[in-house]
Amino acid sequence: MSASPTITANAFAAERSRLLGIAYRMLGSRADAEDVLQDAWLRWNESENAEVRSTQAWLTTIVTRLSIDRLRSAKARREVYVGPWLPEPLADIDPVTPESKAELASELSLAFLSLLERLGPDERAAFVLHDAFDCDYDDIAEVLGKSPAACRQLVHRARERVTADRRRFQVDEQTRRRMIERFLEAANAGDLPAMKALFATDAHLISDGGGKQVAVHRILHGAERIAWLFKVIFRRRTRDMERRLVRINGELGFATSFGGKLHSVTTLDTDGERIYAYYTVANPDKLRDFLPVA
Repeated sequence: MSASPTITANAFAAERSRLLGIAYRMLGSRADAEDVLQDAWLRWNESENAEVRSTQAWLTTIVTRLSIDRLRSAKARREVYVGPWLPEPLADIDPVTPESKAELASELSLAFLSLLERLGPDERAAFVLHDAFDCDYDDIAEVLGKSPAACRQLVHRARERVTADRRRFQVDEQTRRRMIERFLEAANAGDLPAMKALFATDAHLISDGGGKQVAVHRILHGAERIAWLFKVIFRRRTRDMERRLVRINGELGFATSFGGKLHSVTTLDTDGERIYAYYTVANPDKLRDFLPVA
């Protein structure tokens, strides 16, 4: 026997924030994560949910498996994507996870989500469930249909691949703000030496336009090449260009607009002294969180 519609809806609503957090970490796309939750809701609504022993376990399993399926199909699309692919940035954090901003900044930054792209679907699922949501190996085994030992190995392998290149520093918001302001001052002045000094020698820049907006079509490496890019942008800039501070996945970043129309949002990886990575998303399909509601 199914539970009443109200009970069914309330049970799903109680888990929605957690489920969206899982799906977004798995897919790097708010839109895809919402689609997964819609599919999960339909299955939950049609199930004999009164007989489900654990609502959280049942829904976690469904959302994770749907995310794995979607991730596998997305792989083919991303192989023909124009230029580098970056996760869809979020303007704020509250609908995605109940965690604190400090925890979110390390787990949901564009830099960290980009690292998760290196993992296979099962690796990513095991890692996300274990490290971000404290699921034990027995529960992960139920979700993935594998043994606990196999899931332990998946998490271990994923953690090794991710932590090898994960940021080794955390900076407070004031330090991040100062670094962004230093960069914007140098970029707005076209100060090549100052920009070059701000970037680490092994820094990289990733720009995602998706073929729909002006962007760099390959990853740039090195302080000098990156600094020269901003020198060129300065030479071509127009008076209606504006950069303003925004929050991106829980971290302070900035948005760039032309004539009042949003072009891109950017976040930096920094230790407070140098910029190690520069991520900018210009694909308009990924900026819906930052666009004003019509």
